[in-house]
Amino acid sequence: MPKVSKDTASDVREFGPVTDRREEMDGYTFEFVSFAADADLDGPLSALPGGACQCPHWGYVIQGRMRFVFENHEEVYEAGDAFYQPPGHRPYVDAGTEVLQISPTKDLAEMERAVAEWMSKQQDAAS
Repeated sequence: MPKVSKDTASDVREFGPVTDRREEMDGYTFEFVSFAADADLDGPLSALPGGACQCPHWGYVIQGRMRFVFENHEEVYEAGDAFYQPPGHRPYVDAGTEVLQISPTKDLAEMERAVAEWMSKQQDAAS
């Protein structure tokens, strides 16, 4: 059976103060994500329906705190909490937070593509 840890993940990505260590296994992406600064995706997610992430996520907060905002409520998770977030959420993460997040690879790729396009447009506008 395949397995992955923070130390063995083969795909490491740096997004400013965010480090994402990931591995794809059987259609799911397992990510160990560390946040060195507060983070939100309000701008990048604005290109998606409802301005929210449309990818479901399962996960576990290793340390720190994160908040998910929905159209009519919000949920807060802290160290030791396992979570499931259906499509339609906006994430806000405190500096110092580390999470394990599991997402369907196809859905995650669609969300990341929208974020990358938004970031590219922002860079073009700043040039």
